[in-house]
Amino acid sequence: MRRFLDSLYRFGGYIAALQLTAIMVMVVLQVSGRVLDKALQALGLNSLGLQIPGLAELAGFLLLGATFTGLAYTLTVGGHIRVDLLHRVLPASIQKALDLLVTVIALAITGYAVWYSVLLTYDSYDFGDLSIGMVPVPLWIPQLVMVVGLIWLLVALLDVLLGLITGRITHIKDEAPLE
Repeated sequence: MRRFLDSLYRFGGYIAALQLTAIMVMVVLQVSGRVLDKALQALGLNSLGLQIPGLAELAGFLLLGATFTGLAYTLTVGGHIRVDLLHRVLPASIQKALDLLVTVIALAITGYAVWYSVLLTYDSYDFGDLSIGMVPVPLWIPQLVMVVGLIWLLVALLDVLLGLITGRITHIKDEAPLE
């Protein structure tokens, strides 16, 4: 089970990296097209009009996807920002209690976000909501990616909570990077 969960988290990290790479490729193509058009105009030639319609909107959807699909992976490798000035000076027993409390609160917030994101995604699908940019995208598609990422995070938080309870993880900072 441990290997499956680690693979699941890693897969979310790969998906997030692919989405960020797609954003980079689109931006490089857009900039290259503009540079080529300007160079052609400077030479007195007609520009080719090389533009990607709706690039900003598509990049926004990909960024949303990268953010949410990478949450569980980032949690499991200890990449989330954590202010632990108070935490590290507390006795170990209080640290563990605080870690348990914080994880339970994170689980509650994430569960709440999953529930309402599912409702939002269903409503967008049911009403046929489309984005308002140059490229009409059914909104349920990027929202579904958000739901999947939140569910991944919920699973990772449950994994951390069980690790804290069973002693596999002594405190959240000890979560080992995936191998």
